Amino acid sequence: MAIIVFQHGEHVGPGRLGLTLRDHGFKLDIRRLDLPADHALNRTVAGPLVPKDYDNVQAVISLGGEQNIGDPLPWIEQEAAFIKGAHERNIPVVGICLGAQLITHALGGKVAPLPNNFYEIGIENLALNIGGQTESMLGGIAWNSPQFMHHGYWCETLPAGAAVLASSKNCEHQIFRVGVRTYGFQFHPECDRGGIDEYLRGAEAYMTRGGTSREQIAKQVEEHYAAYARLSDRLCVNLATLLFPASKRISA
Repeated sequence: MAIIVFQHGEHVGPGRLGLTLRDHGFKLDIRRLDLPADHALNRTVAGPLVPKDYDNVQAVISLGGEQNIGDPLPWIEQEAAFIKGAHERNIPVVGICLGAQLITHALGGKVAPLPNNFYEIGIENLALNIGGQTESMLGGIAWNSPQFMHHGYWCETLPAGAAVLASSKNCEHQIFRVGVRTYGFQFHPECDRGGIDEYLRGAEAYMTRGGTSREQIAKQVEEHYAAYARLSDRLCVNLATLLFPASKRISA
């Protein structure tokens, strides 16, 4: 069995989350949906990039990307349909940034631009609410912590029955859970220092929309990266040990 990882761009891979899952004995099947199925990076994939069924699918991870819900890309709706099917089968689903928005879209919520064309970018405070403070998947995560944000869209209306677990100043729905095995993270806990640099490459227009600058973000990263990395590692370990069944590890 394998964890299906939907990747939507060159520099938006699973990062520290992928390393943590591999360290815990899980197999990742990474699908680059922004590339053709016969591309060199996808040659291990037999058939369509979005699986046709859930045979041997242990979990689903949907990563970030520069795309948005509503873009004329056929794989967006295909991935959303696969996420919906996984959720309905109680297969664990984790969405990060665009991935969280795909979960919302797939399960009947609404994704929209942030109000006033705002863009949330840089290190911002993530605040757990009471639900988040008692959520086992967030055990060991500070109630207020620095996290890396990079998005102009957000999950405006969550799916029916979703529980909000954390917010930031400019985005109410930073972490949410739907059911017991589907989690959305609007921020980027998967990034290492190099990954943050890649996300910020050529992002000046987004910084302008967010009322910040490269110098301000560099200062934030310098000040908060150690805490960000420590808490992100803890979150990744929580996911690896609590969300994905240990009996399905390839090392078992």
